Amino acid sequence: MKERVLDLVFLIGVLFKGIDGLVELVGGVLLLFVAPAQLIGLAGSLTAAELAEDPHDLLANLLLNGVAHLGSGGKTFLAAYLLLHGVVKLAIVVALLIGSRRIYPWAMAALGLFLIFQIYEMFTQPSVGVAVLTVFDAVIIWLTWREWRRGRELRATWRGTVAWVFHRTPAPGTE
Repeated sequence: MKERVLDLVFLIGVLFKGIDGLVELVGGVLLLFVAPAQLIGLAGSLTAAELAEDPHDLLANLLLNGVAHLGSGGKTFLAAYLLLHGVVKLAIVVALLIGSRRIYPWAMAALGLFLIFQIYEMFTQPSVGVAVLTVFDAVIIWLTWREWRRGRELRATWRGTVAWVFHRTPAPGTE
């Protein structure tokens, strides 16, 4: 049971990494082509209704605070970071979906480098968002290592876990 739950967490984590990578890629591209003033205006429009209802809304305030600090240099660095982070995450997820076990060590190394940067960020500019992302990435690295050590491809984990979730007999070789 514990193994199946960890498999499910791994699959959900890979899904979230893919979605996160796509959001970061889109965000990085937007930062390259949208002026900081436009981003501040867009963030204000997106959060106005929520802040009128709850002036202390965490996500709305984080968004407003985040775009308020974008200068030209900060914007370029953030765009490059988001583009790189997004491309790497999407490449890892695609490679895992294709079924290459060789990607596991590369995925762990790439996520480990981002993890080191996030730990540095937590010490220089602490934030709840970076702390949560750091813990999430550490768990994903551990679960990726677990899958790699077990010698399974993502497809096998997927088939066995889906069968377990829907209480079906798993296909041979997916246990």
